[in-house]
Amino acid sequence: MSQKKPLIAPQKTAWQKTRLYLLLALLIGMYVWSFTGLEVDFKKAADSLGVAGKILEGIVDPKWSFITEDEGVLDKMRESLEIALLGTTIAAIIAVPFGFLAARNLSKKHRWISSVGKRILNVIRTIPELIVAIIFIVAVGPGPFAGVLAIGIHSIGMIGKLYSEAIENMDEGTIEAMTAAGANRIQTLWFAVLPQVLPEFMSYALYKFEINIRAASVLGMVGAGGIGTPLLFALAGHSWDMVGAILIGIVVIVIAVDTISGAIRKRLV
Repeated sequence: MSQKKPLIAPQKTAWQKTRLYLLLALLIGMYVWSFTGLEVDFKKAADSLGVAGKILEGIVDPKWSFITEDEGVLDKMRESLEIALLGTTIAAIIAVPFGFLAARNLSKKHRWISSVGKRILNVIRTIPELIVAIIFIVAVGPGPFAGVLAIGIHSIGMIGKLYSEAIENMDEGTIEAMTAAGANRIQTLWFAVLPQVLPEFMSYALYKFEINIRAASVLGMVGAGGIGTPLLFALAGHSWDMVGAILIGIVVIVIAVDTISGAIRKRLV
């Protein structure tokens, strides 16, 4: 019987070794540059531990009455939920045509169409929600409406990208069968593409809704409505018991929504 030859790892060339060392040096250089550019003040950092302790005290002993009173935690968390829900719904609907536009397998003869669609989604997704919120606050004034527009516009980029990936990963056998049977493009999209990707579309929209609840909680700090507004005032006024009540409300609502949304998404996919 012939003996099996031991497997020998291929030897790296001098250029491969040099390239690895250059990449490591570049990575180390980037970290050094990042830390030196931070200009960390360790004294201020140490002093801030006292503030962290006060916030922790507020969480342990919160102002429970602030949860149920007017303009309190429940009212503002409801507002944040409404901002996230409306913004996500707007984005989920508008992102559908962008998803089809950016899908490569639907424009095989004209690749530039999907490239344009992907670039549009990239541009929309690049601008952070806070910047979009500030722009809309200037345009329509402070309040929940600016938050809805900020969440909606920003979410189009992410949801549209996920939609396009769902379309690209679908089974194309049904499309080929309908095309061979003489179906036009609209019929193919309606009867072959949409039934396959609709559950994933809904799952992605729900996933983005979970993320948008967290985003809506922050947008209030720049005047876009929601729980962020009283949180900012409570922090500025050193009302640590109110801060604790707000943080508890945010955590409870976010966990509840994540749990419900996760259960629904498991049934969809």
